Amino acid sequence: MERSRDVCVVVAVLMLCSMMVRTASPMSMPEAENSNEELRGSLLANGLGLTPQMGWNSWNHFNCKVDEKVIKETADALVSSGLAKLGYIYVNIDDCWAEMHRDAKGNLLPKNSTFPSGIKALADYVHSKGLKLGIYSDAGKFTCSKTMPGSLSHEEQDAKTFASWGIDYLKYDNCYNDGTKPTVRYPVMTRALTKAGRPIFFSLCEWGDLHPALWGFKVGNSWRTTNDISDNWNSMLSIIDLNEVYADLARPGGWNDPDMLEVGNGGMKNNEYIAHFSLWAISKAPLLLGCDVRNLTKETFNIISNQEVIAVNQDSLGIQAKKVRMEGNSEIWAGPLSGNKVALVLLNRAAVPHSITGNWDDIGIPENSVIEARDVWEHKTLETRFVGNLTANVEPHCCKMFVLKPIG
Repeated sequence: MERSRDVCVVVAVLMLCSMMVRTASPMSMPEAENSNEELRGSLLANGLGLTPQMGWNSWNHFNCKVDEKVIKETADALVSSGLAKLGYIYVNIDDCWAEMHRDAKGNLLPKNSTFPSGIKALADYVHSKGLKLGIYSDAGKFTCSKTMPGSLSHEEQDAKTFASWGIDYLKYDNCYNDGTKPTVRYPVMTRALTKAGRPIFFSLCEWGDLHPALWGFKVGNSWRTTNDISDNWNSMLSIIDLNEVYADLARPGGWNDPDMLEVGNGGMKNNEYIAHFSLWAISKAPLLLGCDVRNLTKETFNIISNQEVIAVNQDSLGIQAKKVRMEGNSEIWAGPLSGNKVALVLLNRAAVPHSITGNWDDIGIPENSVIEARDVWEHKTLETRFVGNLTANVEPHCCKMFVLKPIG
């Protein structure tokens, strides 16, 4: 989360980073699936994040207006709606949960007006539902809202506090820091978490300032690659474009994070939210809901509960898709899946319909392969068998998403 800095993308730097990370062909299939032994040559040997994290975060919808009632009701809703069974297991409190000052021993204090029962009791409640509780802090003097202390110079103490409360996830922001580089400040919390006595998913949120995809795997389980998302079409697309630059650096145990989902918050049309969810899924991004899951519309629920799209995101191969071709406002995104399958998104960024073709040589499929295509939004396997390419008509500000399977 970032509230105070302007969005500024230095194109030359991104081009350089793109050159640095794109050492393989766009759609090269791995010789073997990643083994667990490869996951953690790092400071953070917690065994978490073998697939992108799924759950909910309070910030996008509630901002600072969050309390223990909201958290409990959200946990209840994830279970009663069936979303928890689909993998949405993290219930993450974002900023504004603590008092402005620490106690006499320097410990963080839950805000009495909004979390009167304390965080430990809240964690017990969330755990009783079969879910996990996440919390928020900052690698600075204050958090981004400046309503509570950050963890700078209190890393070990706060990590032990979080572990004692039963916290399962830490989102760690970058506001009001001391001017030292994130590569100095963030590993301090990593070490603190490893000594805290409890596995805690570590989500780095330094906004992509120092290109954390280049160093984040040794420090955390995911890393923000961008500034904050806004609930509109242009923001969503700009965010996923920036995230795509680092596709080669995502893998089981560590994921590129283009920020939480906006699906259901009302700023985009339904077809735009379908494109949003599809792009996050194929990009192996965290699927962290940012809406009020206590009051879901049927349209929103149908998007976020699509098991076929979720399966692409959670595929064990763990390879992030890339934008393999673009012609004006028509784009082809593709990435390999386990079982020799390929996920494909045909994206229409334009305000008018487009016919979009994905060619096998762009996608990474042998040219003469016969392909069976499963439309994961229509939940049907197409009768046509495709050779060389697949073409689909795509509505404005929307996409088509397929899982491609070679059959000959």
